[in-house]
Amino acid sequence: MNAMALVKSGYDALARGDLQGVFAVFAEDIFWHVPGRGPLSRDYSGHAEVLGFFQHFMELSNGTFRIQIDDILAKDDRVIVLCTESAQRSDRSWSSPQVHVWTVKDGRATVFWQYQGDQQTEDEFWSTSSPKKLSR
Repeated sequence: MNAMALVKSGYDALARGDLQGVFAVFAEDIFWHVPGRGPLSRDYSGHAEVLGFFQHFMELSNGTFRIQIDDILAKDDRVIVLCTESAQRSDRSWSSPQVHVWTVKDGRATVFWQYQGDQQTEDEFWSTSSPKKLSR
């Protein structure tokens, strides 16, 4: 399976709720980077930490988190996914364009790097308190 098909199969498995299928795409020592200053922002290493990350955002969103793939680009071992992530928390909804950058080696995803469309809004959404109102 080529790098693009491998990564796409992981997103398809996630959409079905098939975590075993998702983790079959990942190398055991996958490096996962989530930028920002929110409660989900940090580097994760390996299946156990990435699974903890998945469980955390699904818990925070009460299972409403979704990814819509807008386009996938690939060259050699690099796959770029342009997507839209969305979720709900209580009475708040969030949706944001994202860029996911994957590195694939030996038939498994080894690195995931996420770039948010609006970092501040995303950090506020995932925070445990309500977003602060900005005053001028």
